[in-house]
Amino acid sequence: MYQQLRREGFTCSERTVEELMREHEIASKRKRKFVATTDSKHNLPIAPNVLDRQFEVSCPDEVWVSDITYIATNQGWLYLCVFIDLYSRMVVGWSMSDRMTAELVVSAFEMAIDNQGNAPIVAHSDRGSQYASDLYTTLLDDYGCIQSMSRKGNCWDNAVAESFFGALKSERIYRDHYETRIHASMAVFEYIEIFYNKRRLHSVLNYLTPWEKGQKGREVA
Repeated sequence: MYQQLRREGFTCSERTVEELMREHEIASKRKRKFVATTDSKHNLPIAPNVLDRQFEVSCPDEVWVSDITYIATNQGWLYLCVFIDLYSRMVVGWSMSDRMTAELVVSAFEMAIDNQGNAPIVAHSDRGSQYASDLYTTLLDDYGCIQSMSRKGNCWDNAVAESFFGALKSERIYRDHYETRIHASMAVFEYIEIFYNKRRLHSVLNYLTPWEKGQKGREVA
């Protein structure tokens, strides 16, 4: 909050902001307990954990991390897959569907390729069957990408993607009720493309937005 106010031109101290927030009972939305959604009980090939929790990288498109989550609507679940560039923390590709399939992952990856103009060196995910599918692994091979997978049942190996979903749900999804999947998909689009990528400040990025960090990375490259 303090960094955002400074960014908008307000003169204030961090202590004053803390006191005002406490006085007016302003607090961040709490993340809900992690719930595992990955179906890793399959006989498909599993890739080694190449990433090994090395979440700090030196340039754009070095590592993309990906995961799938679900959003409740009155029509049923809406599934969301994202690819995040570890350098900028930007959601570079995403897709939504009423089914959690390999095509969901492939669509998000292809969107990321179109947006970035490059494929990542490493593509990391959990062990879900969608990521172990022939459709997705063949696509990675076509682009010369190294596939990396988290250890079984270990959400911390994909902490950046999990953190994004936590922010999405606490800051947007849990604040509303969705009658239809279209309603939910519009909320997700607005959060990713209008707020998260372009406006949300990240302490790990020295209080830049993901888009700003990505642009700086392109300039250096």
